[in-house]
Amino acid sequence: MHLTVEQALAVYPLSEGKLIAGGAGRSRVVKSVNVMDAPDIADWIKEGEMLFTTAYLIKDDPEEATAFLHKLHQRGASGLGIKLGRFWTSVPEALVSKADELGFPLIELPYAFTFSDQMNGLFNAEMRKSTGVLQDVLDKQVRLMRFALRSDHVRELFETVSEVIGDPIAVIGSRGQIVYNGSENADADLLAGWPWGPNGRWIKTEGWQAFGVPLMKSSRCTGHVLFFTPRIYLSAIEESLYSQAAEMLSFHLNFNYEDYLELSVQRDFGQMVKRHLRNGMSHESLESYASKWELTLFEGAYRCVLTVCSSPDPIERAGRLDALKNELLSHALIQALSGTHVVMEEGVLSLFPERDAGGEEERLSEALSSFLSGLKGAHRENARSAVSSRKKKAAQLAEAYRECGEAHRLSEQWGLGGEVVRYESLDFAYIFEQVSRQRMTTYCDRLLAGLEGKDPDYVQEMMRTLETYLDNDGQLNETAKKLFIHRNTATYRIEKLGELLDVDFKRINDLLKLKLVFQFRKMLGGETAKTTAKAR
Repeated sequence: MHLTVEQALAVYPLSEGKLIAGGAGRSRVVKSVNVMDAPDIADWIKEGEMLFTTAYLIKDDPEEATAFLHKLHQRGASGLGIKLGRFWTSVPEALVSKADELGFPLIELPYAFTFSDQMNGLFNAEMRKSTGVLQDVLDKQVRLMRFALRSDHVRELFETVSEVIGDPIAVIGSRGQIVYNGSENADADLLAGWPWGPNGRWIKTEGWQAFGVPLMKSSRCTGHVLFFTPRIYLSAIEESLYSQAAEMLSFHLNFNYEDYLELSVQRDFGQMVKRHLRNGMSHESLESYASKWELTLFEGAYRCVLTVCSSPDPIERAGRLDALKNELLSHALIQALSGTHVVMEEGVLSLFPERDAGGEEERLSEALSSFLSGLKGAHRENARSAVSSRKKKAAQLAEAYRECGEAHRLSEQWGLGGEVVRYESLDFAYIFEQVSRQRMTTYCDRLLAGLEGKDPDYVQEMMRTLETYLDNDGQLNETAKKLFIHRNTATYRIEKLGELLDVDFKRINDLLKLKLVFQFRKMLGGETAKTTAKAR
């Protein structure tokens, strides 16, 4: 039951009674009705409960009756109905004054009707009301379903929902921006208590009240819709209707306004990145824009990725780069990294936040490999990505961009890496790119002289073990895991290599020398395997 006291007094036979005090509380909601049959009933009264009594338990002590009324008020009762004629011929003046003071409805019940008559009347009225509400909600649901299949302009969608629901609405975006305001309240007044949580809630101010429902996209809250209703209480079915309307709005918004806003912000941010790298716009301006629109890229570490594809025709190349950017935007693993993508002259520059230094690097490599391997046709041709080192400040963006360019140049010049190349893996190539090929070959032959004359298969297996050991920073467990061999086997091979090459794997100098061997072998490409050739 959710009638107000005023509505309840209009229901026969309670309508034969009268409100004798506490008129200020006539809008209190009556959720249930109880009959007073115990002296401590006030302790059991629930919020919204109306109490009927003959005054038998309070007839002898007017002060006790006043205290009892006050306690009912504190417990949130909706009103007190007293049936006169049996124990009281009139309600004590002190009780009337207290009810007026508290704004607590005090009702004189009609003597000719039993409590059951009056309670049944209220229940029947509530049933009729609920049935009417249910039918109304069902009609609105049908209209909402028809609306869900339409693709009107966003503003027309808002107006349609408001018309169907029968209440003005306002839509607030995820960043607190007013998307639509169909109420009579100023935009600035709608953000009372902002930000709101991802749950439905009442929002009440001195001038208005509204029921707010979150707009959800998957598990993410993308905004809220406010339903401005004069009702002080919503039944479960009415609240459900609001939720359904919010779901439909969310569906359309997520394909219209929200995605448009997000893409618009990303596009503007991308243009600012371009101006920063090309025209010297300050990194402070870049940070300020990112902060304004809650882009968290510069709040932690990040990496840059430059993806290129070659084409002799500038127009065709520009088209391929635009297509690459669209492919990046639609690739599931790339999307999960929350990057920003900008088309530059050299290729598509992507900026990826890196929150977890332990796992993000591997996730980025896997996502880029998956993306490149999934390209088709002309998009696939010569497409490759270069990854910068980890940066922590916006001021390092230009440096990260240069690293991507250097990684592409070195990988192409020396034939290093695959489709995804990391700048950090090319540090030595950058430092030693002026060293002649002859010197590199001589250096490798000298360091690997201990393997000369050995069986080619043996040399190949030992070299693979040594390279894996160095790539995993001397961790035998990781080396064995990567090679799919037992740890004892890996240990034996490393110890044997120490003897053959006359190196101590505990000395940093010896490890660095061997690291250079593999770097030079990569830079030399097909000219490297002199040791293997001699073995044959």
